[in-house]
Amino acid sequence: MPVTRMVMMTMRTTIMPSMITAIITMIMVMTTMIMPRMTTATATATITIITTSIATTPTITTATSMLMTTNEQVGAGDLAEREAAALYRLMTWLSPAFPVGGFSYSSGIEWAVEAGDITDIATLADWLDAMLGDGSGLCDATFLVHAYRAAEDGDDASLSEIAELASAFVPSRERQLETTSQGRAFIDISRAAWDAEGLDAMVAACRTPLVYPVAVGVVAAQHGVPLAPTLHAFLHALVSNWISAASRLIPLGQTDSQRVLVKLERAVAATAHRALDATLDDLGSATFRADLASLRHETQYTRLFRS
Repeated sequence: MPVTRMVMMTMRTTIMPSMITAIITMIMVMTTMIMPRMTTATATATITIITTSIATTPTITTATSMLMTTNEQVGAGDLAEREAAALYRLMTWLSPAFPVGGFSYSSGIEWAVEAGDITDIATLADWLDAMLGDGSGLCDATFLVHAYRAAEDGDDASLSEIAELASAFVPSRERQLETTSQGRAFIDISRAAWDAEGLDAMVAACRTPLVYPVAVGVVAAQHGVPLAPTLHAFLHALVSNWISAASRLIPLGQTDSQRVLVKLERAVAATAHRALDATLDDLGSATFRADLASLRHETQYTRLFRS
């Protein structure tokens, strides 16, 4: 039975003629070990049948998508290397460890907790779902998409207008500080460690400092990182930072934080899908309470966060 199984497994892969001798030798050894009573004539006949089957049976080659690690690979391997490089950059740029200072901002969540709007997992998930799909989340995602496309096309004039509009869309002074400081840090660190040809000229063409989503879109485009994964990674990082802030305020345990992130998975995907198809005329916010929270936070008595 083990011999039959080995032959069946071997026949499922592409066999070169030079391999047949090695396979026959292996079969003979295994036959001797497993079926010691088999006569020489019987063993020879069995090997002849197996050899004939291997030589005449059509081979089946299964193509498997995998990350190639040698310089000899081309075609699909080259594509995998580019995808790996893009993933590496996104995981770095949008990681909590990337020093843009996102941990010091709560986007008004601190006031919402103080006011009693957010008290547990359910109220936090509802609040963030609204911010994501009807508030700053969708707006930031839309600005990222349009900034990316303008940078990819080398359209300095359009990028400048997008950057100016994105800056004007911020509803409060603290949120302005939050998004502009992170945008500036993201650009500065990208120049220092992840510079790309044309990045300086693209940034210089803008008449206003780049807010965070615009900065991410520009840098991703200059590095050739695809738009869709950039957008999903940005929204995931945005939601994760909101949850991280809430976990220190409610407080919220690590497992409960992950449960909130799970609840928002579909909302992130839906927001990304809407942003990819949205025009600048579609921009708008319907989260008045969240905007009010960012305004009230400026005069909040005790504060852990800068927004």
